[in-house]
Amino acid sequence: MTTPESVIRDYWAKSPEPRSDAQKAALIEEIRALLKQEDAAIVAHYYTDPEIQALADETGGCVSDSLEMARFGRDHDASTLLVAGVRFMGETAKILSPEKRILMPTLEATCSLDLGCPAEEFSAFCDQHPDRTVVVYANTSAAVKARADWVITSSIALDVVRYLHERGEKLIWAPDKHLGSYIQNETGADMILWDSACIVHDEFRSKGVEDLKAVHPGAAVLVHPESPDSVVALADVVGSTSQLIAAARDLPNDTLIVATDKAIFYKMQQEAPGKLLIEAPTAGNGATCRSCAHCPWMGMNQLENIRDVLKNGDQEILVDEGVRRKAVQSLGRMLNFNKPVTAA
Repeated sequence: MTTPESVIRDYWAKSPEPRSDAQKAALIEEIRALLKQEDAAIVAHYYTDPEIQALADETGGCVSDSLEMARFGRDHDASTLLVAGVRFMGETAKILSPEKRILMPTLEATCSLDLGCPAEEFSAFCDQHPDRTVVVYANTSAAVKARADWVITSSIALDVVRYLHERGEKLIWAPDKHLGSYIQNETGADMILWDSACIVHDEFRSKGVEDLKAVHPGAAVLVHPESPDSVVALADVVGSTSQLIAAARDLPNDTLIVATDKAIFYKMQQEAPGKLLIEAPTAGNGATCRSCAHCPWMGMNQLENIRDVLKNGDQEILVDEGVRRKAVQSLGRMLNFNKPVTAA
């Protein structure tokens, strides 16, 4: 039986051998030439390998959270987008830019939140609550987005839910239960939560953060809201990837304990040079090490398969047109949302 874990295991069993500096330089130059040849731009997430983030930056691409990835891909004039991330990000790019060719280094890179919210089951769940507005996180399939009224990312989730709550709307929220719980606590909104979690953030534990704070009493704790409530409660700053990077830059603390995927350190260190960044520990002796603070599917993005897909064009994202037309409406609400201005 094929399982997500077996896909990851099989992928890494055939991963490339370590490269020399000369081999890496030659590989990067080859990719640069292919990007020009294919009229392509790299759109990469903060959780991909630092060398991929650097390449995206250096070639005029984008390194950002999923909201800005969506905007960049939609607005860029390249005819091909190479999305370095996980599958739902490629699907989002295709939904917003159906005329563009959307490639991914591997179509096997998925997301535990996407896997944990099957479209048919979720649609049936929504049918049981027809009076509720359906709000789904970007970490979902195109089919789930098509069933939703709103798609949101963690960077605008609080603002959107607060807006809907003030309008008197009752919500269905999917798929991340921790993010949903955080938003519910912050806004007081009436929300029914789907039961799923991110395998990276779900592994963080308050005991590990408290132990690190004892060793580094002057450290600030930065937490992504996909983490359990007990970890969020210890945070000095709770926010999306882009918000945590901004906090690392702006906080006066010289030491930061960070509870999110450790690949964020590449951009965080650029914004906060000289600060000590410490990974929040995952579940300690009881951890499964499915993640150990790094998404195994994000790790499937490598320079070698970026080169290969640009050469072969064989890892293309396609979305059914009927699904796309429905999903573009909920994604459009996300991209067009402006935070309401409240009078002082």
